[in-house]
Amino acid sequence: MGTGRIVGLALLIVGAGLIFYGIEAGDSLSSRFSRFFQGAPSDKSIWMLIVGVLCAVIGIAKLASSRRAA
Repeated sequence: MGTGRIVGLALLIVGAGLIFYGIEAGDSLSSRFSRFFQGAPSDKSIWMLIVGVLCAVIGIAKLASSRRAA
């Protein structure tokens, strides 16, 4: 397994974890208060989702590019 595949897999796992925790943070009590008073979930949950999706996309792209090179 090459370095590109390891990095891609690690980014994909980190991205999936951040997406999961971002969804969980969106359902937390503090996020519910934020949604009630501001009309939107907390900034923490939004940033975890954004960074998680970016990591996952970069990880998938890295895995795909390392697969083509092999």
